Amino acid sequence: MTEQAYFVHPAGICESSTVGAGTRIWAFSHVLPGARVGSECNICDHVFIENDVSLGDRVTIKSGVQLWDGIRVGDDVFIGPNATFTNDRFPRSKRYPDSFAVTTIEDGASIGANATILPGLTIGKRAMVGAGAVVTRSVPPNAVVAGNPAQIIGYQSASETKQARLGTLSVLEASRLAVDGLPELSVNGCTLVQLPVFNDLRGDLMVAQFDQHLPFSPKRVFFVYHVPNDHVRGEHAHRECAQFLVALNGGLSVVVDDGVERQEIRLDHPGVGLLIPPLVWGIQYRFSADAVLAVFASHDYESNEYIRDYDEFLRLVTALESPT
Repeated sequence: MTEQAYFVHPAGICESSTVGAGTRIWAFSHVLPGARVGSECNICDHVFIENDVSLGDRVTIKSGVQLWDGIRVGDDVFIGPNATFTNDRFPRSKRYPDSFAVTTIEDGASIGANATILPGLTIGKRAMVGAGAVVTRSVPPNAVVAGNPAQIIGYQSASETKQARLGTLSVLEASRLAVDGLPELSVNGCTLVQLPVFNDLRGDLMVAQFDQHLPFSPKRVFFVYHVPNDHVRGEHAHRECAQFLVALNGGLSVVVDDGVERQEIRLDHPGVGLLIPPLVWGIQYRFSADAVLAVFASHDYESNEYIRDYDEFLRLVTALESPT
């Protein structure tokens, strides 16, 4: 009889035969027969894993967690102590649905202690759910959420070694401090553009001359306003279309991501606009109540010109960067 390649504490129960090498299952944990557990996982004391559950590799599950039928966990996921998952929106004793809602925790995500995740949601890649958060909506990749109900309070740094929240560059502060021009952005092709602003007793005037300030002649313009503070817009990239964003009033935060670098810019001054080229993932959030965003686009609207899936975006930019 060959020695099993994973460890089960004498006080633990593992009924599954699908457990990867190097996984450790500690005392008073119980893994049911149908569960699938990857390699090098660490399942701490007092964890219960039901049948229709799959775990990727290098997953850490801290004490007091129950993973019910329908939970799908990717690689390198951290689930903090006493995090609570649900799989039935309308539970009744002794009444079972035909199928349980599927909840997906994607690669690299972290769930804080005592967080509650409603059924049928997706926690995106490298997202961070704060301790005690009550997650009622799916969380985008790289987002940081907290509170009840959970709201996006920031985005993760692109660094794999320093998974901290992004700092925010305010264009108002940048324009005040600029001596030799506005700072360069780290995201490929994104640029801050100074726009002329004239102030007098009659009010303020901002000018955007297309052949001078923009590298394209816009085909269309649209305006975004009256956005609730907890709502997120964008979350897509364009295949060919470039966009120029300027906050005409109030302020909002824009996250730009080229697949390698990620940066957050606070548009809070109409005298500075943000150029976003094609193949850059863009997100707008943290709108002030009075925010008015103007977006100038280089192309007419085409629905198939949008890339709305972050994994598809990463695959596309990676393929373009790979040598032929």
